[in-house]
Amino acid sequence: MPPEQPQDSRPAGSTVTRVSDLLRAEVGPVDLTTIDTRATPGFGGSKARGKAALEQLSPRLADLQERLYAEGHTGGARRLLLVLQGMDTSGKGGTVSHVVGQVDPQGVTIKSFKAPTNEELAHDFLWRIKAALPGPGMLGVFDRSHYEDVVVVRVRDLVDRRTWSRRYGTINRFEERLVAEGTTVVKCFLHISKEESRARLLRRLDRPDKRWKFNPEDIDMRARWDEFMVAYGDAIERCNTEVAPWYVIPADRKWYRNWAVMNILIEHLQAMKVQWPQPDFDVEEQRQRLLAGD
Repeated sequence: MPPEQPQDSRPAGSTVTRVSDLLRAEVGPVDLTTIDTRATPGFGGSKARGKAALEQLSPRLADLQERLYAEGHTGGARRLLLVLQGMDTSGKGGTVSHVVGQVDPQGVTIKSFKAPTNEELAHDFLWRIKAALPGPGMLGVFDRSHYEDVVVVRVRDLVDRRTWSRRYGTINRFEERLVAEGTTVVKCFLHISKEESRARLLRRLDRPDKRWKFNPEDIDMRARWDEFMVAYGDAIERCNTEVAPWYVIPADRKWYRNWAVMNILIEHLQAMKVQWPQPDFDVEEQRQRLLAGD
């Protein structure tokens, strides 16, 4: 069976077929409350078909990622950075496991950003981000990122408005430099509903093997859900640039979330036109040397 192809959900006559085009945040104000968290743009099949499609796409992602790694290993400077943001239980860790987990781990770096340490607080907010950037040929993943410094600090009133509002421009300039230097930046907001988030938190409490993931502060954060949605919406609007756009991924359906992120990664790697590097030696000469040595 061939891989499930994206089904365009745009009006008739549209030429958009890429999942990244379907899920790219619109330019202008972003009201997350108007975006259906259970929607499946680009996929008209069932959960079972979605999981099957993910398995069929995995070899393609693995192949493209290995090409990027090989390119970096032989002197190339390009790399890809996947930024995952979302409320607790939105599936950042699950996306890493089920999507990024399909590629060669030696070509992947993963950084999970928690509350900043005293040392990190002593520096500019981008200091710890710059230290964790992927090297040449690598697929880097940020589980949370510099966007915590315009969302969490805003909602929890950790810094004054003047400080966090200036950071939008700083982030845009930072990401523009990354892209100019050869980094493809893919930013995905995993958009989960408050109801689905509660269901997932309850499952964590119900299952002994999941309780370690539960944090009582998650309940406190739920009390400020609407504030977080506004803060995330503003961050997406203000930092939705041409070189580093945002993608809003409906995340209530885990299988769709994974399928969508995998497609977006594949589409960006394909756009990079990553190819196997050419050897700097004569292949036939080395073949003959091996045969003669036996």
